[in-house]
Amino acid sequence: MPRTPQPASIDGILVVYKPRGKTSHDVVETVRRMVGFRQIGHLGTLDPLATGVLVLALGRATRLARFYGGRRKRYTCSVRFGFATDTYDADGDALSEDAAPSLDAEAIQALADGFVGKIQQMPPSFSAKKIHGRPAHELARKHKPVKLDSVEVEVNEFRLTSVEGSAARFTVECGSGTYIRSLAHDLGKLQGTGAHLAEIVRTAVGEFTLDHAVTLAELAEDAKAGKLDARVIRLENMLPELPRAVVLPIVEKRVRHGAKFNLPLAQIQPGRTIAAQGAPARLDSGEWQPSRLRVFNQQGQLIAIAEPVVPRTYQPVVVLEATP
Repeated sequence: MPRTPQPASIDGILVVYKPRGKTSHDVVETVRRMVGFRQIGHLGTLDPLATGVLVLALGRATRLARFYGGRRKRYTCSVRFGFATDTYDADGDALSEDAAPSLDAEAIQALADGFVGKIQQMPPSFSAKKIHGRPAHELARKHKPVKLDSVEVEVNEFRLTSVEGSAARFTVECGSGTYIRSLAHDLGKLQGTGAHLAEIVRTAVGEFTLDHAVTLAELAEDAKAGKLDARVIRLENMLPELPRAVVLPIVEKRVRHGAKFNLPLAQIQPGRTIAAQGAPARLDSGEWQPSRLRVFNQQGQLIAIAEPVVPRTYQPVVVLEATP
């Protein structure tokens, strides 16, 4: 007999420090067992090789994940020159002998500068990109043809920080969908000896940085002590850059039903951008965003995200269920 899914008892954002060797799905499953419900998603995966910031959305916060799709990300990484690998990272098989080059910092930075801006990038064959509904890595592991199309991505910063032997360390800031593995691989092609991603740490996803991140061991201790929810960023504190408005009960009823509603300008308070240390220079990539609004009820609960349809008239685009 199938088990009845348990309703989410915690709503909000949990920032986890993902350890090396675990997949993002592994982390999600671990947290699901800790909290006792399955309604958990994430704001962008990390490869097993990667460590650092993995942002989880719990409960009703999963309804708001769509508004984080454009968040910029920051990384520190080490690129090993001398040979490429089939996965573009240190977990793959080498495609040639090690040329062990001696690197010139100025020359490497000049090559990296060519990747800054909007570029066409080919995703790795060993990736979760779908081909006729199947992840590319499934086909690649079976040595079947993998045909992927290049996609436009945006790299805001690709800065060399140090060189040691055949390895170079970089700081990268980029838009969603950018593969740092592909940057390393393509950089090695230009340099001439090949390269692969040796190590990578995601230091920020938008406003969520390493300072917010908690380890799985710390979460396990909190769960045993019944204090895990203290780690969660509540719904009311999500998307703080959006303007907000508190509505009367009669308007709340309309909002709850997804109906259009009117608001005087004086009722709308401006949003605020929290400049966390280590966060990207700008939270989102440069695409146009509609003038969204966070809608709160008289009890201070976030009840909806709305967009304007005409001046002073808004349409809810996401309505959050009332708490029991």
